[in-house]
Amino acid sequence: MKQRYRYLIAILFFSGCQTKPTIFEQLSYFNKPVNYPILSRDSSAIFFDSLKNETVRWKKADVFNPAAIIKNDSIYVLSRCEDNPGAVLGGRTSRIGISVSLDGIHFNSFNEPVLYPSKDSFQQFDYPGGCEDPRIVQTEDGLYVLAYTSWNYKVPRLSIAFSKDLFHWEKKGPAFAKAYNHRFLDSASKSASMITRMEGNKIVLAKIRGRYWMYWGEYFVTLAWSENLYDWYPLVDSSGFLKKIMQTRPNHFDSDLDECGPPALMTDRGIMLIYNGKNANGKEADPSLPKGTYSVGRVFFDPKDLETILIRSDDPFLKPTLPHEISGQYTAGTTFAEGLVYYKEKWFLYYGTADSFVGVAVSKYKSEP
Repeated sequence: MKQRYRYLIAILFFSGCQTKPTIFEQLSYFNKPVNYPILSRDSSAIFFDSLKNETVRWKKADVFNPAAIIKNDSIYVLSRCEDNPGAVLGGRTSRIGISVSLDGIHFNSFNEPVLYPSKDSFQQFDYPGGCEDPRIVQTEDGLYVLAYTSWNYKVPRLSIAFSKDLFHWEKKGPAFAKAYNHRFLDSASKSASMITRMEGNKIVLAKIRGRYWMYWGEYFVTLAWSENLYDWYPLVDSSGFLKKIMQTRPNHFDSDLDECGPPALMTDRGIMLIYNGKNANGKEADPSLPKGTYSVGRVFFDPKDLETILIRSDDPFLKPTLPHEISGQYTAGTTFAEGLVYYKEKWFLYYGTADSFVGVAVSKYKSEP
């Protein structure tokens, strides 16, 4: 009888161990599987620039700030690539390149960019600074939607592009061009995290109350909605200013800015937004981090109203610790997350390091071997 009892207890124990962890639990622990960048500059990559009417080495300077998506059982990463190593930070031309991997760590890169400034109706927004800092999502029917920054050396503008294959993109222009009688067209905007959900093992865009939604912003986080994924309407307060739903915190890792990261994700604990916090350079800085450091935290919003904060991390779960995260264009140290995918029962978080390289962190349930 005792033997049967012990056998029953063992079955219950192992059955409990095999219960699949929730998304919240799966995303509670990340580690860096390699101590080197997974993507970096490549001076051999050339591309004919129709605006300059010359061949350029479009990845000669730096490769960083990646978006990520799953297609045909492979991970595709779209990275910001800069051309001129002699130019100062912010004074180069950026183009978005694409790379593919079967394990999430080792990538093969394609020779030409997939999104870049060209002689089109959006040249005034994209040139000469280029197309920067992509975030990518897809709809239920497989349309890829890219949110990126158009940079003309004057005003950064959040812009949208569509694709059916990841390689050929249709630019739709600045996201806020039409909103409120063009009020925000010439205002600085960037960093869009559209709200997604899990459908099986696939991440797809979510509709809430019949609309698409995104968190966006750099020095504070706000919201916007859309019905067609390219005309977006920011939320404003009673005075007509952008509605601030999350702001910086003195003496925390996000004391200087809190910038949206990968697409937001609906979880069992709320809508998770992974975001990038910058430590201040003055007295409000977090003393446990070097001043000016970019690190990564999480916040969870109430899915009922999208604005109420339920949980917000006091400390970053990802911060610069490796040599390539503190050497490059931005030596204060950077882990800047923009891409998150679920692949082969693990979560892969892709991030830019020191504005010069691409790194990866991998999450699996902490009790796993």
